Amino acid sequence: MSRLKLPIGIQTFAKLREDECYYVDKTAFAWQLIEQGTHYFLSRPRRFGKSLFLDTLAELFAGNEPLFRGLFIHEPWDWSRSAPVIRLSFGGGVVESRADLDRRIRALLHHNGQALGVSCRDGADIVDCFGELIERAHTMSGERVVVLVDEYDKPILDNLTRLEVAREVRDGLRNLYSVIKDADAHIRFAFLTGVSKFSKVSIFSGLNNLNDISVDAEYSALCGYTERDLETVFAPELEGLDRAEIRRWYNGYNWTGESVYNPFDVLLLFQKRQFRPWWFETGTPSFLVEVLTERGYFTPDLARRQTSLELLSSFDIERIDSDALLFQTGYLTIQSVEEPLTGYWVYTLGYPNQEVETSLNAALLIGYGADGQRAFANRLRLLQLLDAGDCAGLHGLFDAFFASIPSDWYRGNPIARYEGHYASVFYSYFAALGLDIVLEENSRQGRLDMGVRFKGRVYLFEFKVVELEPEGRALEQIKARGYADKYRAEGQPIHLIGVEFSRERRAVVGFEVETLAPTGS
Repeated sequence: MSRLKLPIGIQTFAKLREDECYYVDKTAFAWQLIEQGTHYFLSRPRRFGKSLFLDTLAELFAGNEPLFRGLFIHEPWDWSRSAPVIRLSFGGGVVESRADLDRRIRALLHHNGQALGVSCRDGADIVDCFGELIERAHTMSGERVVVLVDEYDKPILDNLTRLEVAREVRDGLRNLYSVIKDADAHIRFAFLTGVSKFSKVSIFSGLNNLNDISVDAEYSALCGYTERDLETVFAPELEGLDRAEIRRWYNGYNWTGESVYNPFDVLLLFQKRQFRPWWFETGTPSFLVEVLTERGYFTPDLARRQTSLELLSSFDIERIDSDALLFQTGYLTIQSVEEPLTGYWVYTLGYPNQEVETSLNAALLIGYGADGQRAFANRLRLLQLLDAGDCAGLHGLFDAFFASIPSDWYRGNPIARYEGHYASVFYSYFAALGLDIVLEENSRQGRLDMGVRFKGRVYLFEFKVVELEPEGRALEQIKARGYADKYRAEGQPIHLIGVEFSRERRAVVGFEVETLAPTGS
C-alpha cells in the first residue's frame, strides 16, 4: 500500500478526497443515521473530527457523487436526488457578547441564503429569518432541508467565566435552535454537534425529537480511529513505531462501545514520529484546572470515578458538574458500564490514555500552586530517585514539593486546608510521569492509598494528616494491615513508605521507610 497525504487540520471532505489524503470511511455511520432517524445530537471533545463528519453529510445530501466513489455509502445512496443544506458553524472566532452572537448568526443566515438563492424578508428578526430560509429553500427546491450545526455550544463555552454574558448568549442560541422544531415539516435531516451537552431545557427549548447519540454504543467510533483503522488505512505509517506505545499514549476513548484513538494525536505522531501530548498542547484546559482546584477535587479520583448518566449530562452555566466537565471535554472517558439493578446504571470513568494522565496532572500541579519550572525539575528528580531506589532522597524531594508553593498561594486558596490537598499534590507528581500507579487497592484488612511499580521495585504509600490522626500512624498502618502481602510473590524489593502532612505547617512532617527484601533472597 502506498503512502498518502496526512489530513492534518483538514475539515473539508472534498479537499481531503481530491488531494488524495488518508480517509477513514465513516459513511456507514451516515447511512445508518439517515435510515433510522431525522434529528440528532452528538457531543465529542475538540479536534475529534466532528466538523469533518458534518461536511461529509453536507456533500452527501448535496449529491456530490464523485467524492464518494469507493466508499460504503456510494452504492445504497440515491444520487438522483439532492437536498438544500443550511450550515451553521460557531467554531471560528470568539463571541464576546449577545450583540456579537446576533451579528454572527445574521451573517451565517445571509451566507446560507445566498448559497441557496433565497432570502428572508426585510426587517425579519433572527428567529423569523431562520424559519423563512428553511421554508423557502424547501419550496424552491421541492426537497426538505438539511440543517447542520457545528460547535453549537462554543459561544457559551467562550464565556463561562462571565456568567451574565454566558446567560445572554445561551438565550440567543435557544431562540435560534427553537426554529428547528418549529420548522419540522420542512426539515429532512438535522444534526447538531458540540463539545458539551447542555440540558435540553436550557438550550434546545422543547426540541424533544432530538436523538442524543453521544453515548450510544453503536456510534462510539463515529469520531476517532479504531484499532482496525490503524492496521488497514494507516498501515504504511506504522513502520518504525511501537504499536503498544501508540495504544498506550493515544487510544482508550470510549462512549460505551468500541474504543478509539484520538485522531489529532495519531496524525501528528505519523508526521513528527515522536510521542508527545499533541492534542493537549493545542489547548491547555485552564478553565477546567481552575474549577477543579477551586472545588478541592481529589485528584487521585481521576483514575477511577463512578457516576450516573444523569450526572454526566447535568451541564449548565449555573451548575457545571466536575465529572461532566471532565468527561465531555475528553479528559476522562467511560471505562465500564454496569447495571447492578434493573434500570440503574453505573458509569466508571478514568483517564483514556497516558497523554491525558500525564498532561492533565502536570497542569493541575500548577493549579495547586507549584511553579511550572520548579514542578518540572521536581518531576525529573523524582524519576531519578525512583530509578536509583533512593527512598532517603525521596524525603527531601517531597519536602521540596510543598516548599515550592508560595505562601501567598496558601493565603488565597482555602482548599490548601482540606484533607486531600497534600495527597493530591503528591499523587499528581507521580501521575505526571505516567508511572504504573495503583490507587486505594483493596487488601484483606483495608485499602492502600497508593502503590507504584517502577523498574523492578514496588513502592507502597500511606498518607496521613497529623491534625486528624496521631503521628506515626502511616507506616504502622501499612504493616499492620498487610498491604505488602499481595506483592511478595512478585519477587521484587518492596518499600513501605508512610508520609504524614501538617496542614498548619504546610509541610511533610513525617516520613518513615521500611524495605522488605525479595522473598527467598
